[in-house]
Amino acid sequence: KQYYAMRPSLAIPRERVIDLDGRFGLHPELKPLQAMWESKHLAIVEAAGSPDPTRSHFDAQDYMESGTPGRKATRDGWLNRALVAQEAKSSPVRAVAVGPNLPRTLRGSNSAVALNSIKDFAVRDEMALAGFRKMYSQTADAELSGKGRETFEAMNLLASLRKSEYVPANGAQYPGGRLGQSLKEIARLIKANVGLEVAFADMGGWDTHVQQANPFSNLLREFGQALAAFHQDLGAEQGHVLVVTMSEFGRTARENGNQGTDHGHANVMFAFGGGVKGGRVYGEWPGLAPEQLYERRDLAVTTDFRAVLAQAVTHHLGQRDPAAVFPGFQGQASFSLF
Repeated sequence: KQYYAMRPSLAIPRERVIDLDGRFGLHPELKPLQAMWESKHLAIVEAAGSPDPTRSHFDAQDYMESGTPGRKATRDGWLNRALVAQEAKSSPVRAVAVGPNLPRTLRGSNSAVALNSIKDFAVRDEMALAGFRKMYSQTADAELSGKGRETFEAMNLLASLRKSEYVPANGAQYPGGRLGQSLKEIARLIKANVGLEVAFADMGGWDTHVQQANPFSNLLREFGQALAAFHQDLGAEQGHVLVVTMSEFGRTARENGNQGTDHGHANVMFAFGGGVKGGRVYGEWPGLAPEQLYERRDLAVTTDFRAVLAQAVTHHLGQRDPAAVFPGFQGQASFSLF
């Protein structure tokens, strides 16, 4: 009743909600995920988020990717720190971000590369390539020289993949948007066995302050189709691959005067694959009564996002010391995803 009272124009009618457990449900555009839930592959963490109160997209995303909410001085990202040190030389595509720039979460002492697509990750002009190699090899900047070397090594490794078109397995069909195509590239790298350990993909457009219903539905359609296609494409490989989704913050519980929502606090995390105990909603529901809302306007955070990620890096990446990945964090989740 509180949900429908707070969102008179945006609430999803009861008969259209995809029932999960009699209490929680999925938006109808997330129907592609229903089979993953019913087969107990998909887990959901509700009321998750950052303890930092900022409503700035820039700051909230920075804290989410650094893994140190409230601390701006952190120089590297939690996903880079999560990579376990290896004695032997690691793959030049050990850590990959699909996009034009390396995200904050993959910056740090461990090597990582950003690519828009495997097909375009090359310098096709041989003279230009020779010039770039010479420039990076002769620079006095050791960090720049190292990054250049890592990039050229990655290009060489992926050269054979660029020669053929990728056909997803098991009839999987990725949507044409940014997230779907990014996950398609990641699936290709996984199945090519090139040494990929962690990957990052993002999807924008969620800042729905005005006339939210249609844009939000379209975003959820792409989101659900992309995750389901990735799961289907990997098939048996999915048991070795863990997917976790997160956002920098949620939206206000009440809709605003423009039939949209504003910057909020708690949101939801999805996880599947890699030994996840799916078919369950994890976390503690804080309630929607005015006195239960954060600052009387947002869903309150009851699970720190780091508590979920700490389980992921411990159980899936083999990181024995989660405190090294999330410095200063001493909390833990009240549940086990694995």
